[in-house]
Amino acid sequence: ACICEKNKRVTNCKMANGVCQCQAVGSSTYVDCSTLTSKCLLMKAEVTGSKSGRREKPKDAFEDTDGLYDPECENTGVFKAKQCNGTTCWCVNTAGVRRTDKHDADLKCNKLVRTTWIIIEMKHAERNTPLNTESLKKFFKETITNRYMLDGRYITNVLYEKPYITIDLKQNSSDKSPADVDIADVAYYFEKDVKGDSIFHNNRLNVSIDNEVLHFEKTVVYYVDEIAPEFSMKSLTPGLIAVIVVVIIAIVAGIVVLVFTRRRKGKYVKAEVKEMNEMHRGLNA
Repeated sequence: ACICEKNKRVTNCKMANGVCQCQAVGSSTYVDCSTLTSKCLLMKAEVTGSKSGRREKPKDAFEDTDGLYDPECENTGVFKAKQCNGTTCWCVNTAGVRRTDKHDADLKCNKLVRTTWIIIEMKHAERNTPLNTESLKKFFKETITNRYMLDGRYITNVLYEKPYITIDLKQNSSDKSPADVDIADVAYYFEKDVKGDSIFHNNRLNVSIDNEVLHFEKTVVYYVDEIAPEFSMKSLTPGLIAVIVVVIIAIVAGIVVLVFTRRRKGKYVKAEVKEMNEMHRGLNA
């Protein structure tokens, strides 16, 4: 037996060729404990260990509006392009995020679309003075490189605008080697760490900048795919649809007023010319 340091949601652990290998909870797939476990297998394990099968989700992140679901994973651990819940199906990206409207079981998802850019936005708790920008950048770059084993070249930006911290992870399929961890898995591990629900075995993340522990009020993760998502108008929120309708009505009303104004002005000019002609005829007479 052995302990899977990088994933506590496992069972049946054993040493194989000097590496701890365990079975992911809720799946028959074995994972390599020397690296990150795929997000698909982690979500499956979380559903298996959750009574409700739902989780709290950030209100600003469209990718979490469906909550936690029980995903279908390939043998390699990656998401299958098509995911279903009963007779309702949808297509996902490599991060397992829904990128189409929901349809019936006849839906075709030709391929698993790659997420090439992940934006992690955090808002830290209120404080009087801003954090040291260089210390903050150094901490997050080193943490992501060391804790989540992501090559530093995929961390394209760490931006601090008090109280928001934004981290950009970019990884094209052509850049990624088989040995590289996926940015979608890194973002999932990171998000869980920041929210105090670490996937690591007995190894919580403490965000400390210049020996000061940092607390976060909100964390939102955004995904950008190599192909744009395919959502229809019906998938928009009622509030957004209402705003669009009001704007359209305002534009139409403006056009109608403009047309009527021009017509009235035209009639006025014609009447004025007619009166002037009559005056000239009277004078000539």
